[in-house]
Amino acid sequence: MSNTVQDHYAIDTVAQDVLFRSARTANKFSPDPVTDEQLHALYDLFQWAPTSANTQPLRVLIVRSAEAKARLQPHIYEMNQPKVESAPAVAILAADHDFHENIPRLLPFRPEMKDMFADLAMREPFAMFNASIQTGYFILAARAAGLAAGPLAGFDASGIDAEFFAGTPLHSVLVVNLGKPAEQEAWFDRLPRLDYDEVVKAI
Repeated sequence: MSNTVQDHYAIDTVAQDVLFRSARTANKFSPDPVTDEQLHALYDLFQWAPTSANTQPLRVLIVRSAEAKARLQPHIYEMNQPKVESAPAVAILAADHDFHENIPRLLPFRPEMKDMFADLAMREPFAMFNASIQTGYFILAARAAGLAAGPLAGFDASGIDAEFFAGTPLHSVLVVNLGKPAEQEAWFDRLPRLDYDEVVKAI
């Protein structure tokens, strides 16, 4: 990494590596528990994710008990089930499609915006988009709290919604395994990334 690039960072190289360069998607975890204190530390950071009109639609269900894991596993694609089994905590990240009920409290200078979202068909894509932004911050916050994160797209969202969120306005967005990485077989080899010029254009 060139000194020129390093001059533009507001965090030191250790933080850069923890959050980005050395961070990996964990596939196997140690049995060390994920504590309530770690979850509070995680939330203390990811709550600051930007969302449109400060709506904050993301909700988090932490699955830790054997009983809850048994309910979750049938809705995880088979290749991902061992990863879920080894994780001491699994976060189901969901979008609250009734997020607008909190607008008078979260956007006190524009409480009337709650009425703009009276139509559920309008709320649903808005909630999913903003919750998706928050999921990225959730993963970074987990890393900052000393946890490895293993986000999974391989799951049956409708099955999870029926199992855990029936009768609620919550709809699953992402499943994230949390914990300390196992000493062996936690990581796949680092895969390549696209070059700057392939991704970034300035006009």
